Amino acid sequence: MSTTSLLASLPVPDRAARLRAALLAADFTADGLLERLGAAAYAALARSETVPALRATGGDDPIDTLVRLFLLQRSVPSQRARAALPLDEALADGWVREEGGEIRATVDVRPYGGPEGQDWFIVSDLGCAVGGAGGASGHGEGVVLGVGGASTTLAGITVRTPVASALDLGTGSGIQALHATRHATRVTATDLNPRALGFTRLTLALSGAPEADLRTGSLFAPVESETYDLIVSNPPFVISPGARLTYRDGGMGGDDLCRTLVQQAGDRLNPGGYAQFLANWQHVDGEEWQDRLRSWVPRGCDAWIVQREVQDITQYAELWLRDAGDHRAGRQAYEERYAAWLDEFEARGTKAVGFGWITLRKSGAEDPSIVIEEWPHPVEQPLGETVRAHFARQDYLRSRDDAALLGDHFVLAPEVTQEQVGLPGAEDPEHVVLRQNRGMRRATKVDAVGAGFAGVCDGTLSAGRILDAIAQLMGEDPVLLRDRTPQAIRLLVEEGFLAPADPLTR
Repeated sequence: MSTTSLLASLPVPDRAARLRAALLAADFTADGLLERLGAAAYAALARSETVPALRATGGDDPIDTLVRLFLLQRSVPSQRARAALPLDEALADGWVREEGGEIRATVDVRPYGGPEGQDWFIVSDLGCAVGGAGGASGHGEGVVLGVGGASTTLAGITVRTPVASALDLGTGSGIQALHATRHATRVTATDLNPRALGFTRLTLALSGAPEADLRTGSLFAPVESETYDLIVSNPPFVISPGARLTYRDGGMGGDDLCRTLVQQAGDRLNPGGYAQFLANWQHVDGEEWQDRLRSWVPRGCDAWIVQREVQDITQYAELWLRDAGDHRAGRQAYEERYAAWLDEFEARGTKAVGFGWITLRKSGAEDPSIVIEEWPHPVEQPLGETVRAHFARQDYLRSRDDAALLGDHFVLAPEVTQEQVGLPGAEDPEHVVLRQNRGMRRATKVDAVGAGFAGVCDGTLSAGRILDAIAQLMGEDPVLLRDRTPQAIRLLVEEGFLAPADPLTR
């Protein structure tokens, strides 16, 4: 089918406000669905299990009709559809179609709760909303998926400070562009698949959001030399033999697409701007994965790269073969495709694949901060403010030598608690652990000096005066203590356990 006919098959967004009003009137919202379906059926729907939701929507209420129509992709009688939505307009604009007196949806319309309680709707291809009636498996080239875990992860880690311009590169169904309209004056969204831009337009219109500047093309080609304050991308990062599926396969060898995206982002950022991506990267024999990623960071940018998961090549291949529905293609075809994945990895010396977050900040610093870490532990989303604070702390630490650091005042982060670990009945603990209960939820061991220092950091005394008091209490040489402690203070600040008392330096 041609691009023109694919786009022509999409609904027309011109009267989306009328449809939106009907959806809201029926309480077809994220909160409304949870109340109507119940927690068990709601959770089952997210797992692509539809039977509980079917049982819960057997009535004639408008929300029952809308769930069956747009989420379960079942036909409903014309009379029921007319009671739930402006049917004549929905038919004329292509949101639904009529077959023998029954109404069927042409697209998946999924309620999505915005970060401030907004009632938004994500529009995608039928059966391609992650957790939808059909799931994403087995769909072919050019399909546009709805919102999945990767999409919500990126939305959660994105820095949400007000900006003049934002770019959503590889927009898909438009979830990142939708979030960006809240805090960016101008939003540009691009995608190699023109059909995705059509869905982004529908998502924005049905969510009552401002329009975005939509452009077709690969990577940064559609925006030429323009620069932005924020760039976000959930790119087709899957490392695969070939590019069968536009929505997931990058079309470049190995992890070259993610590398290219990161390396080119530096020139597209305004000073102080952020670029935030989800990515896969190869773990290659004879190479440290941290070194591989460090080589991606463009000049003039600070970076914070977090590896959240690692899969060996067999796990990785099986995951994405199932995603494409190849496990249902017959044993011989499946084994041949599986072998092709392993051949590709063997040729590149790939032993595993990492997944995680990459954030760049255009600092222009001569000594950029590049933090690359593995953190597979639970975190608390949203993390946008945590990300912003991380880079603010790097600026602070870069501007302070040890003498200046000891002259500053610090406060303990409010969510930090202390744990003493040791044998029952022991006079002293074996070690002390400081633990964050928000954000990254880090934990770090500290010695007696570190625990005592952190415990009295309320902004009243300078770091140096606190160390002098600790030296006197513990019978240590204050000069030696001042000499050896700044590095430990830097680590506590870098990881967010301590913050400068002056809010201008946080």
